[in-house]
Amino acid sequence: MRYLITGGAGFIGSNLCDALIQQGEEVVIIDDLSTGSLDNITHLLDNQNFQYHNNTILNHRVMDHLIRECDAVIHLAAAVGVKYVLENPLSSIETNIRGTEIALELANRYKKRILIASTSEVYGKHTHAPLKEDDNVIYGPPSTMRWSYAAAKLIDEFTALAYHRTKKLQVVIVRCFNTIGPRQTGLYGMVLPRFIQQALRDEPLTVYGDGSQTRTFTYVGDVVEALLRLIHCDAAVGEVVNVGGQEEIPIRELAERTIALTGSKSEIMLVPYSQVYGRDFEDMMRRVPSLEKLERLTGFRPETDLDTMLTKTIEYFRSKSN
Repeated sequence: MRYLITGGAGFIGSNLCDALIQQGEEVVIIDDLSTGSLDNITHLLDNQNFQYHNNTILNHRVMDHLIRECDAVIHLAAAVGVKYVLENPLSSIETNIRGTEIALELANRYKKRILIASTSEVYGKHTHAPLKEDDNVIYGPPSTMRWSYAAAKLIDEFTALAYHRTKKLQVVIVRCFNTIGPRQTGLYGMVLPRFIQQALRDEPLTVYGDGSQTRTFTYVGDVVEALLRLIHCDAAVGEVVNVGGQEEIPIRELAERTIALTGSKSEIMLVPYSQVYGRDFEDMMRRVPSLEKLERLTGFRPETDLDTMLTKTIEYFRSKSN
């Protein structure tokens, strides 16, 4: 099969490329490197089964050609990271909504199955657990720009489901929960890469707020496995599916564990949200997924434990610093 991966030079996208190439599949990617990196795919550039197009998903003509020539689309391209979205609110909304509209329009034109990557952020301010795919969403006011990312991704979901219901487009929607692992960057507000890089330099680990907010984390290899199972799962067509981990941890404890696993001399420094993000930020205090639907549809449940995820990610950043 020939897969088109939008955002294929990104963190998840490049790991997905590796898995597909190892399986002998053809992979075509489009990425403008706004948040992706050429370093993530350099090792693939000479592979005859791999093509890279340095372009934007907003280029309708290029996207038309790429989708027409592929067998399936995995749409990962998006403006990502709280810091990036807050610093680039308008372009982020345009990329996340218009880019997905183009991908869906053309997938429908050429009758290609498409997987849309969404996010756990769409759940908003829930504090109960686990979060199920049919839960209500709870957002703050539009004056708090932090919610623009969640709202834009929710629009993507509505649009994808509308295409499925009115045009019978074969679409699968995946809500990812805090993916971590090799190749993730700390440039756009991602918490674990920031902690690891600070720890390796023996600098204070900056924990935003009081550190009591909790998250679950998912290893990128498990996310790749879930994506590949879901895009080939007929029963997942027209569905929204969580992909995430189950080990819930407060962010302050994540910082403590990072210090321990790196052998760092770092201390923890609490930083007010307002100092980092200004007035446009409001945090989600808890995010834990229900994985019942994923397991029922695919027989798969991410099971990489948190210490293994942390160790592999630390090894990656150590290798980059040498």
